[in-house]
Amino acid sequence: MAADNSIPLIIAGPALRHCDEQHFTLWFVSKKPLQNLRLRLIGTEFDRELGSDELHCIALGKHAFQYLIRISQQELLPKDTLLQYQVYSGNQALFDDIDALSYPQRQSGEFIIKPHINKLLHGSCRNAHHHSGDALVAADTQLAQCTDITQRPALLMMSGDQVYVDDIAGPMLYAIGQVISLLGLEQEQFVDAPLQDSSQISYQPAAMYKRHLDLLPKTQYKAKTAIARWYVNHPIFTSSLAENHLVSLNELIALYLLYWSPELWELIEIPKQVAGLSQANNQRWQREWDHLLAFKAGLKQVRRLMAHIPTYMIFDDHDVTDDWNLTARWELAAYGHAFSKRIIGNALIAYTLFQGLGNAPKRFDSEITPDLDAFFAAPTPEAQDSLIDKLLAFEHWHYSLQTTPKLLVLDTRTRRWRSESNLGKPSGLMDWEALMEFQAELVNQPNVVIVSPAPMYGVKLIETIQRIATFFGGSLLVDAENWMAHPGTANTLLSIFQHRKTPEQFIILSGDVHYSFSYDIRIRFRQAGPQIYQITSSGLKNQFPEKLLPVFDKFNGWLYGHFSPLNFFTKRKRMSIRGRRPNAERSKRLVNKSGIGIVEIASSGAPTKISVLHSDMSETEFLPPRH
Repeated sequence: MAADNSIPLIIAGPALRHCDEQHFTLWFVSKKPLQNLRLRLIGTEFDRELGSDELHCIALGKHAFQYLIRISQQELLPKDTLLQYQVYSGNQALFDDIDALSYPQRQSGEFIIKPHINKLLHGSCRNAHHHSGDALVAADTQLAQCTDITQRPALLMMSGDQVYVDDIAGPMLYAIGQVISLLGLEQEQFVDAPLQDSSQISYQPAAMYKRHLDLLPKTQYKAKTAIARWYVNHPIFTSSLAENHLVSLNELIALYLLYWSPELWELIEIPKQVAGLSQANNQRWQREWDHLLAFKAGLKQVRRLMAHIPTYMIFDDHDVTDDWNLTARWELAAYGHAFSKRIIGNALIAYTLFQGLGNAPKRFDSEITPDLDAFFAAPTPEAQDSLIDKLLAFEHWHYSLQTTPKLLVLDTRTRRWRSESNLGKPSGLMDWEALMEFQAELVNQPNVVIVSPAPMYGVKLIETIQRIATFFGGSLLVDAENWMAHPGTANTLLSIFQHRKTPEQFIILSGDVHYSFSYDIRIRFRQAGPQIYQITSSGLKNQFPEKLLPVFDKFNGWLYGHFSPLNFFTKRKRMSIRGRRPNAERSKRLVNKSGIGIVEIASSGAPTKISVLHSDMSETEFLPPRH
């Protein structure tokens, strides 16, 4: 492992976050505190030292300091104009020495503000050790080929599972242990845990792939369904790949930095051959090592992409843990145990730091930021628990962008509509109050873009299988998280779309499912009414089981195709749903290949092109259904 003096000044970033005509937000992590920071926005008159209210700094560890520059003022940035940023500490330009940060024949830090969204990128589900390629690398490659900066996408929307806290490769966990030591990340004390504190966690290969057995907390509760009363969910953390589930805050900080920092990978050493593992786990280690090597190779391009396009994020379950808040019974078990509550809370702290704050910094100022600052200034168990309590009660993870069309990003995880008939049934993705707030955001909008991590209109066959599994008590086994799973949420949502005062154009961007598809949706028996487009792109670096999805695709077409009478027995019976044809395929509707979604939008708010750019640079365009 490298010595501390070899750590570069900038460990991660820069990454553009919330940027529009009134706001400029920039994220980066340095190895030491920086003095007299000055921001220069080339193309504007802004060039001055930053005030304390414009600069948020948190000491993540002895050699890691997170900075969030957040400028808010009227007429700050001109629209549709080439702009450039640079940050100085004294006379030193912080980003000049970062390798491969600029595009060919371009200056680094160039960006453009496009309040009218005519093109955007979107995707979710980026698992570092998955065997598929990284679609963010493909997006950067395409951007490098774009010579006209005005043709760049307006933004990059990452709609969930930006990291996989609950599915960590053995070599990645080994790397996390080295980063904790290298950066001097703080340790923490545990309660009701097998270990007294995080310093006792072993990162030796022999300790890998065992956390679900000897570290993660367990509980026992009956599924209590009408038929299968025998089914018992033993672990609180229900991921089938939880062998290396992260638990401590320093592990989570290290994970985020390894997901976004090419430099850290150069400062650590991960052996391909290790001792102390079973033969099966030794082979698994080597496979994961190969996949992480490919992931590492693309990180400079991922950093360059995020340094040049405003990037927005929202959590889904794997950012915290699989099946997060799926049922009321899961919540009772998870939050009723001190150690599991700490594990979930740590993931929320990390999400706030690395994702949430950059979306809308002011939303956190009164309720969260003071406690966040106080904890990192004096990290005690009491301060950590207090911060976690605040985060678990926080109700403003969602946000909107005042763009054209207006963009609404939904929180479908923390404001659930819990089942009253059976605590083991799936909760609705949003409760009534959250849905009413959502409806209020739609008033007087001619068209909108909605970001829902899970598709609002999913593959009906898969939803039916999930419903059957739920009846037998297996909701956690089949990830039964869809908008139609809870009657209250489903009916309220469909009523919002059918209301005559809703916008004329809805574009719904989703991920989560690890495959891509697009639907054109209309209200049956009504000539007028909203035009709805469900656009799902998933995953950025993940895929559905290759042999299974074609079977689902074929049977879904047979059973729930546009003309099937079975549609009239579903909750969405008043909706006419027609699948778009990937590359003009006759019957295929689902695409199972890692990629990033690209949507081009007309001034009317309707999409003019819906496509997925795959990690191998091939492209799938979803063409309108035949009439």
